[in-house]
Amino acid sequence: MTNEVFMGIDIGTTSVKAAAFDGSGKRLGLFTEDYALDTSDGGRVIEFDPEKYAQICFRAVDEMLAVCGHIDAISVDTQGETMILADAEGRPLAPAVVWLDNRAGEEAGMIKDRYGCEYVYGLTGQPEITAGWPASKLLWFRRRRPEVFEAAEKIFLLEDWILFRLTGSFVTEPCIQSSSVYFDIKKGDFDSGMLDFIGVPRRKLPEILPTGSVCGRYRGIPVVTGTLDQLAGTLGSGVADGSEISEMTGTIMAICAMCDGIPPYSPDSIIPCHVHAVRGKYCRILWSSTAGMALKWFRTNFCENMTFRQIDEAAVKVPAGCEGLTLLPYFTGSTMPRYNPDATASFTGITLAHTRAHFARAVMESVAFMLRQDLEYLGAGGIREIRITGGGASGTLWPQIKADVTGKTLCTLTESETACLGSAMIAAYGISAFGSLSDAAKSLVRIKDRFTPSGADYSEAYRRFCEADRLLN
Repeated sequence: MTNEVFMGIDIGTTSVKAAAFDGSGKRLGLFTEDYALDTSDGGRVIEFDPEKYAQICFRAVDEMLAVCGHIDAISVDTQGETMILADAEGRPLAPAVVWLDNRAGEEAGMIKDRYGCEYVYGLTGQPEITAGWPASKLLWFRRRRPEVFEAAEKIFLLEDWILFRLTGSFVTEPCIQSSSVYFDIKKGDFDSGMLDFIGVPRRKLPEILPTGSVCGRYRGIPVVTGTLDQLAGTLGSGVADGSEISEMTGTIMAICAMCDGIPPYSPDSIIPCHVHAVRGKYCRILWSSTAGMALKWFRTNFCENMTFRQIDEAAVKVPAGCEGLTLLPYFTGSTMPRYNPDATASFTGITLAHTRAHFARAVMESVAFMLRQDLEYLGAGGIREIRITGGGASGTLWPQIKADVTGKTLCTLTESETACLGSAMIAAYGISAFGSLSDAAKSLVRIKDRFTPSGADYSEAYRRFCEADRLLN
């Protein structure tokens, strides 16, 4: 098996990463290309040229072929909700409408008025109806750009578009469609009622294939249907059952938790539920809009001559709880468990005894407190282990703080590009190199370090954080 090469392409909001792995999970090569989105109307309209997405992917395959000599299978994961309208030949009629685009707020309100949040959650797993969902965007085109809407014969989400450009097949898979708000995640099919409301005939939507299905070939290489980028990342971290979750601390913090079914609707919960790449499973996804961004902000403005390692070395000397210093890290608002886009960051409890090192540690502790809040919000008491990725997993202090605050075992991984690895796992599974994605995870994912609770007492510090959150957020 070690002679086989599997490639995963990970298309994020502003960059594409692609990596090739052998049958033991060893990375053989890495491709990265950044790009800038096109914005207008005060940032409400956010677009990108669809052809540029495809050309970057073509370059990624070329580079991996040059490095590896051959590739046995390719799979793709992408951001959710980014939509492309095309004619019958698949030629785009307008720029891709990126998931961040917020133009369709009025149309989202129309869907909410017609169906209500409880009905939409029961159908799609999405507890909120926002401008970002493809259903809202399609209704916007029908009302505001009818010439494009009527001419559109193929409606792609971003993963579908890349699969089409690689293979010519007009196909999709359930994970990426979960947040379209016209896909029934229980039946695994598009919902005729929602399609009728937004005015879209079923024939304009792709054929639905299971995740991990060969849908065609690119340069002779089997191309396999993929998944949502967050789900690729959780697969690449080795989470294969409900006793583990994945947590990524990058610019934001994202948590993915596998579940067997769709939890009952609650008006107090805004946790979405997606179809998982593992067949028969679902995944709940939580996020906080500020995490690693907070530490980067602190370093840029107050420690410009220090590396992150040096910041760790200073902060580790500060006792747990930062001697009363507390940060609410809502630099870009708060999301979960309390959605408040107007929330701001604030330090409280400052005294003359506090140093720069105290503030640095307070940033790390605040993200750990958000993680604990999210786990409590999720009801994740039975979780045994957390697989952590992103920049927040690169040192030793931050993972240890998270282990102590949550009381859980945290594991870092030898492979940093977990989304690429997750997609490569799907590619391998798609050509039967593994019998299941769980088998692939066990074979390809390697744990680097384990962090267990040390006994450090954060109970009072966490109480202060929750109290400040209650008062100020």
